[in-house]
Amino acid sequence: MGHGPLKIDPAIERFNTMREDAYLNFRWTNRTVRTAVLGLVVVPAAVYYLADKYYVRGHPTSLRRP
Repeated sequence: MGHGPLKIDPAIERFNTMREDAYLNFRWTNRTVRTAVLGLVVVPAAVYYLADKYYVRGHPTSLRRP
């Protein structure tokens, strides 16, 4: 523990370099478009729909004043 220099693993270094430069190699493909639409449109729309559907307007607890 803490004795001598740290051993550097070349595989971990390559992986970290790949992660740091991922935006440089990004391409729009069918898969990335599908993922973007799912995460930026479908999921928020579903959350909004469910929140709006189950929100109870005029419920006695929402009419109480502090």
